[in-house]
Amino acid sequence: VQLQASGGGLVQAGGSLRLSCAVSGGTLSSYVMGWFRQAPGKERAFVAAIRWVDGSAYYEDSVKGRFTISRDNAKNTVLLQMNSLKPEDTAVYSCAVGATGLRVGKFAHEYDKWGQGAQVTVSS
Repeated sequence: VQLQASGGGLVQAGGSLRLSCAVSGGTLSSYVMGWFRQAPGKERAFVAAIRWVDGSAYYEDSVKGRFTISRDNAKNTVLLQMNSLKPEDTAVYSCAVGATGLRVGKFAHEYDKWGQGAQVTVSS
């Protein structure tokens, strides 16, 4: 399984960005897909996750109401729509495939396949 993330960039506070993570080499029906972020000097932190089979979505509290995770079954792609961005959202964002079956994990060690990171920078 390979993951290819795209869509990062520089945006002003209050703006929007959409991240995409294309998955190849496997099917996702029995998995959870997650997005994590890592700011400079900080540990990798959970942002959002989606259970592929039913589309159930889970969010870290600080992004609820601003970020939306979704999946495109036809394209085997998971999306993260980020609205009302804040400077504290600045980080490298990475997508990952869960290693806990259908249970949604919120820690990096519960994911075992990772895409390369996408830089998101929000200016004030």
